[in-house]
Amino acid sequence: MTAVDSVSVIVPATTANLGPGFDCIGAALTLYNEFKFIRVDSSFLLGGEVEKVKITVTGAEAEQMQTDESNLLYQAFVKLYQYLEQTPPPVQIEIKLGVPLARGLGSSATAIVGGLVGANMLAGEPLSQSQVMELAIAIEGHPDNVVPALLGGCRLAATRSDTTWEICEIPWCENIVPVVAIPNFELSTKEARQVLPTQVSRVDAIFNTAHLGLLLRGLESGNGNWLKAALQDKLHQPYRKALIQGYDAVNAAAINAGAYGMVISGAGPTLLALTDTSNSVAVAAAMSNAWQSQGISPVVRSLEIDTQGARSFY
Repeated sequence: MTAVDSVSVIVPATTANLGPGFDCIGAALTLYNEFKFIRVDSSFLLGGEVEKVKITVTGAEAEQMQTDESNLLYQAFVKLYQYLEQTPPPVQIEIKLGVPLARGLGSSATAIVGGLVGANMLAGEPLSQSQVMELAIAIEGHPDNVVPALLGGCRLAATRSDTTWEICEIPWCENIVPVVAIPNFELSTKEARQVLPTQVSRVDAIFNTAHLGLLLRGLESGNGNWLKAALQDKLHQPYRKALIQGYDAVNAAAINAGAYGMVISGAGPTLLALTDTSNSVAVAAAMSNAWQSQGISPVVRSLEIDTQGARSFY
């Protein structure tokens, strides 16, 4: 295809880990960031030089976004052109935020995927989806968020012997509802990783292996007993929950209201409960009330799994 002058990209939020699936499993959710890329004529000048990028942001938390060349969306945009050994064109970018920042819902993954997809479309789609995915993983450093953000659905990622990625779609029973409780405070991924041990015991490794296997079968079948057992984890949640005020209270409230279990979404602090359709309203209300009793004002939403992933249009 030939290069185009403008493209819009919509990228879903993601939830990663799902308990025992640390850094390898993630799912796309029906919450979105929207990006528009407009190629700018070289006569678009600033101080006698062509301005590389002009970024405008709307939506909640818009004031927290960088609007210069340090913006992650633009950095990903540039990375694709560098991969093509081309100079990125001057571009105007419009960002509409719908995914909360630094809450464990893959906001950075939406930026990476959005920037790469937008650049690829503007350049005339020289790269395949799998090539874009490999670039996204390289930028992010791990696959659990960027893969479902790009492809949609629930995805398990593992490396092949040549270190490239094998991606496996995980069937998600339509009766399983993800309920997200998003607090009014942030937690950086860096901070959440700093509390993790550098080594784990063989017992804990075996525990997570078994529970990840059970989680995959539970998600596919909707078997509640399997999910109640499967959502346990020994690698990251025991260490990270201390960073999230009210974790134990929200967890108890969710389970008492009928949830199969609750996990930390990504690096947190958003908490994710899995429940069935008949209990989703009660679980959402219970999680909200529990956090409010701790002095925290959450936004709680019952979502669905996004099955399309990133989509673009001219």
